[in-house]
Amino acid sequence: MSDEVEPGYVRVRLDLSYDGTDFSGWAKQARGQRTVQGEIEDALRTVTRSGETTYELTVAGRTDAGVHARGQVAHVDLPAELWAEHQEKLLKRLAGRLPKDVRVWSLTEAPEGFNARFSAIWRRYAYRVTDHHGGVDPLLRGHVLWHDWPLDVDAMNAAARGLLGEHDFAAYCKKREGATTIRTLQELSLQRGADGIITATVRADAFCHNMVRSLIGALLFVGDGHRPPEWPAKVLAAGVRDSAVHVVRPHGLTLEEVGYPADELLMARNKEARNRRSLPVRGGCC
Repeated sequence: MSDEVEPGYVRVRLDLSYDGTDFSGWAKQARGQRTVQGEIEDALRTVTRSGETTYELTVAGRTDAGVHARGQVAHVDLPAELWAEHQEKLLKRLAGRLPKDVRVWSLTEAPEGFNARFSAIWRRYAYRVTDHHGGVDPLLRGHVLWHDWPLDVDAMNAAARGLLGEHDFAAYCKKREGATTIRTLQELSLQRGADGIITATVRADAFCHNMVRSLIGALLFVGDGHRPPEWPAKVLAAGVRDSAVHVVRPHGLTLEEVGYPADELLMARNKEARNRRSLPVRGGCC
């Protein structure tokens, strides 16, 4: 599948962040709900005086309703003349037009082969939770989950190690027709800060729907003593949804960063990521 930019157009990379509290997720929806994509495309159309023309964004990670982003990446293909005319002042004009819960930090001409979604080699999320008896700091309530049982971080890290690597994460994903649930989980670790907030760092080549929040739900069940550290890996191996795995609330989740290869490898990664994945056949006979 070709991803070449049409003649006369320029591919522009956007680095952005948003507070997901009042958004119905990233992607535009037919029901007219407020979305991050919709707000940025509307603002872009206004500040470039494009009339009825909407230039559609492609994003690295489609976040769900209530999920935040600090290091989101998107791209948009703009007519070369429009880009040349507005390039110098576009960032400041967007700052004046966008609502305060979404910001674009940079607009740069993307290198050849760049695709915000398919060129990415990893996405890193953080999920923040506290088990403080008093609850969550009111100033952080929109970004930290309160878990009202004491959590054993060492037990959670022991459980997390059993989930690393390339697996079929069907047990932790909301199934989508025609989509694979095979992913490579590169990092899953938890650390308690001096403020008592536990931050889970989750990094993978890509994520399927609800995967991060389901993984955190399983680890919380281990952390509060309801399940042993071996349990999340057993659920993974079973390959089916377990009713005991809860999808935790979205507000504790933030997309922190998206990683890309060197410019000369972008096109190859772009093509590789479009291929449907399967796990290698392991073992021998019998």
